[in-house]
Amino acid sequence: MQTKFRIHADPSLNQDHFDQIPDSLLLLIFNKLADVRSLCRCLAVSKRFNSLVPLVHDLYVKIDRIVSVDGDCDAISLSSPKPRNIFAHLLKVMLFRIFKPFHHLQSTNGGNKPLFPRIFHHSPAQVLKTFTQVRNLRIELPAADVGTEDGVFLKWRAEFGSTLQNCVILGGTRIEPGSDSVNSEGSVEDNGSIPESFYTNGGLKLRVVWTISSLIAASTRHYLLHQIVKEHRTLKSLVLTDADGQGTLTMGVEQLKEFREKPLTASASSNRSQVPASNMKLKYAPYLELPEGMRMQGATLVVIKPAGEGTSCVNSAKKETEALVCGAFDGPFQAAVTALGKRRTYLLEMNGF
Repeated sequence: MQTKFRIHADPSLNQDHFDQIPDSLLLLIFNKLADVRSLCRCLAVSKRFNSLVPLVHDLYVKIDRIVSVDGDCDAISLSSPKPRNIFAHLLKVMLFRIFKPFHHLQSTNGGNKPLFPRIFHHSPAQVLKTFTQVRNLRIELPAADVGTEDGVFLKWRAEFGSTLQNCVILGGTRIEPGSDSVNSEGSVEDNGSIPESFYTNGGLKLRVVWTISSLIAASTRHYLLHQIVKEHRTLKSLVLTDADGQGTLTMGVEQLKEFREKPLTASASSNRSQVPASNMKLKYAPYLELPEGMRMQGATLVVIKPAGEGTSCVNSAKKETEALVCGAFDGPFQAAVTALGKRRTYLLEMNGF
């Protein structure tokens, strides 16, 4: 007697279980992914992905370097090693040239192979046009904008609307692990006041250079963001930072709205926003012990706000400034700001430029 067997195919084996995931969950995953490179690759996976990816709310764009093409033409590269010493050149080129495609760049390894994958043959601004519902955008530059000498520490954070609203700068002539060290600004008694030597040995001049350089960097970033802000009206927050963590420019909902509605005042000297006449509060400590075993010499905190702001309600303005300063930096640098906040305040005025 011959026994016959019938093999029945399991219907579930031919079923794409990924299709059972609801669109809302896929969008949640895409938003967690955020990276624009990865999201652009997802566009090519399927028709469903292609229809969902442009609806992502959170985007992160990392720009790795600026390359020179034919000597004069500059472009933004999304996948290259990080450059050094690019200060104002980087800032002026960053988004001013961002609208030019650079698909013609060739690999330096020889042959006609493109330097970038096909999906990145367009500038970041062009890639962003794919995304129609962007709410939170973070852009990262390849390096710090302000060049400093070895050992010098400098961080800044600025908020803009149509113009500068505030800027907090934290600097030190040296920052190092907690060990025996020599005070590079001279051995002076710390009585809470700025010593006389601060004015005679170039200490004040150095802080002025830090301040002006940071404001130039911030205002250049602000100027070059105008086109992106204008084209993406769904934006609720925008952060432009750098891989070195030196400077951060931020804009919130009301600031973005103001930026779109009010005319941009450009500086006559270069492609950047004009910095308004401002009041500066400077605090200084020759030496600070910080958490995580760190020490900062020549510690300086500068808080900048446009002149004339906060005069109607002094107490309210003071609380607002304190909240701004305390939230400017994280980790041991927040402790540095807190310590400097207890020091004597020196007031300075600065003309617009």
